Amino acid sequence: MKKYDVVALGELLIDFTENDVSTQGNPMFEANPGGAPCNVLAMLQRLGNKTAFLGKVGKDFFGTQLKEALEEVGIDATYLMMDEEVHTTLALVHTFADGDRDFSFYRNPGADMMLRADEVPEALIGDTKIFHFGTLSMTHEGVREATKKALAMAKEHGALVSFDPNLRPPLWKSLDDAKEQVLYGLGQTDVLKISDNEIQWLTGEEDFDAGVSWIRERYPKISLILVSLGRDGSRAYYKDQKVEVPAFVQEKTIETTGAGDTFCGCVLHYVCEHGLENLSAENLKEMLTFANAAASVITTRKGALRVMPTVAEVQELMG
Repeated sequence: MKKYDVVALGELLIDFTENDVSTQGNPMFEANPGGAPCNVLAMLQRLGNKTAFLGKVGKDFFGTQLKEALEEVGIDATYLMMDEEVHTTLALVHTFADGDRDFSFYRNPGADMMLRADEVPEALIGDTKIFHFGTLSMTHEGVREATKKALAMAKEHGALVSFDPNLRPPLWKSLDDAKEQVLYGLGQTDVLKISDNEIQWLTGEEDFDAGVSWIRERYPKISLILVSLGRDGSRAYYKDQKVEVPAFVQEKTIETTGAGDTFCGCVLHYVCEHGLENLSAENLKEMLTFANAAASVITTRKGALRVMPTVAEVQELMG
């Protein structure tokens, strides 16, 4: 028996999200705890899983706030390190009228980039059922080596590997560098969650079925591919099955921050409960329906990590 259901490595940062306009007409920002891997873990915790996070924040006010946020939602923060010299990474999130977002990052460097390979604890990585990562821990050489070491450990100890590219173009020297690291990630992966725009960018295919075929031809060991389609719902590709489920579109949506992470957390919860063997079309539909509903709930809230939906809230939306 493994101690953890899911361990994630990557970025933990402050998302400054627009929350109002001052009397002088200036935008006002709220400092929300964020970072895709920890958002995924927060949803998993909400669903009753045991999780832990490996990463770095600065030894500063924001780093302390983030550590407290992890502990508040139940994520094991034992392996959250605090850098004495480099500040916590910050992201300013501008939300458009349709709920989509634009990011500005303060990360040159940021503490999440400072994780070293010699700081990756085998005791942690070897004690999880699923290891989850993204590409923000692949943008720079030091943290990239730490990520690759953790992946090797996870495979050595028989963990499933989950990957969400979570592409953020401003953080890469070039999109060619980003593509190289995404392709490396695909080669390590059992469960892939990828967005509609990411799969089109990566494969050059406008049609999602063609894009999935492109990935499968090159990486046949990926067992489950999830394509998130925003307002159009999501798809699951498993063996010879394709299942598509529509989104739960709400008038109360205010922003989409964390929606993909919430979706991913729900999928990994389902994998924790059911495994990756012999999933039926009905299983896939059940998984996607719950994940779509949870993602819809989070779009009605500011931030994500601290405000993940409960099972009851998701079921209420599902009707």
